Amino acid sequence: MSNFIQTDLPVSRPRRLRRTAVLRDMFRETRLAKSDLIFPLFVATGENVKREITSMPGIHQLSIDNVLRECEELLSVGINSILLFGIPAVKDETGSAAIARDGIVQATVRAIKDRFPDIVVVTDVCLCAYTTHGHCGVIRDGEVVNDESVDLIAEQALTHAQSGADIVAPSDMMDGRVAAIREKLDENGFANTAIMAYSAKFASAFYGPFRQAADSAPQFGDRRSYQMDAANADEAIREIVLDIHEGADIVMVKPALAYLDIVRRTKDEFNVPVAAYNVSGEYSMIKAAAERGWIDGTAAMMEALTSIKRAGADVIITYFAKEAAAELDK
Repeated sequence: MSNFIQTDLPVSRPRRLRRTAVLRDMFRETRLAKSDLIFPLFVATGENVKREITSMPGIHQLSIDNVLRECEELLSVGINSILLFGIPAVKDETGSAAIARDGIVQATVRAIKDRFPDIVVVTDVCLCAYTTHGHCGVIRDGEVVNDESVDLIAEQALTHAQSGADIVAPSDMMDGRVAAIREKLDENGFANTAIMAYSAKFASAFYGPFRQAADSAPQFGDRRSYQMDAANADEAIREIVLDIHEGADIVMVKPALAYLDIVRRTKDEFNVPVAAYNVSGEYSMIKAAAERGWIDGTAAMMEALTSIKRAGADVIITYFAKEAAAELDK
């Protein structure tokens, strides 16, 4: 039996400030806001299209008319930013539909800006959804070639800016694409169009549902020759440094939850805005567990989003945006 006898109660009792809901709210260190959230939208050709994405409950492929309805709903609940992914009617080996002036994303941006000029429109810039092979660049001799792909990606970004995009977001992970996009935008009079670079985009198992949503799964091989190895944190920082030097206005870590250490390091080491993508697999896991009654889905959603903000993200791209907005109103 221990001879230690505690004679004094502790001076510091952290529980004092957890005693009531009002106290907990008063001293909360991390606050999630609607302005932190960007909602992804998948836009397809046609009219009155609303195709359910079975692996992502509540998320749909939408035609432009339904995208406009979705934007109206988003604005009504206080979500002012969207990220557009295009699903073209026709694909080819080089993804030529990605740079068409009347392409699906370009037309959608114009329609949104015509009706909702104040909504922040971010556009995904990549070729994977537009190519028959599903890779993020041009294939030569069985490999994704970097520089030829970068030329097309920069042209794609320009067409998005010409259509009215506020921010272009290259997700391809080709070397040098941020510099090429910045140069292309600047020389064509779009110096004010911002770049949100997918700077540390990891080759992740959490992208599966997205590939159904965007119809962008690679038809052979994988993307490990250009997306990052999950084990490499220092390399992620080097990628972020490169993108900052090349002119990125916002750097992104993707996925978010499995890479919160990268989000934290990025925020600690660089004085730039940081985005984190709460990706499809992260969304779908919570949805699936909640549907089975294994977890409280709403509580898990808010805990996950708060963890991303706490790690240092300034903005969070998330399929939970509308649901989180409703919860933040309570």
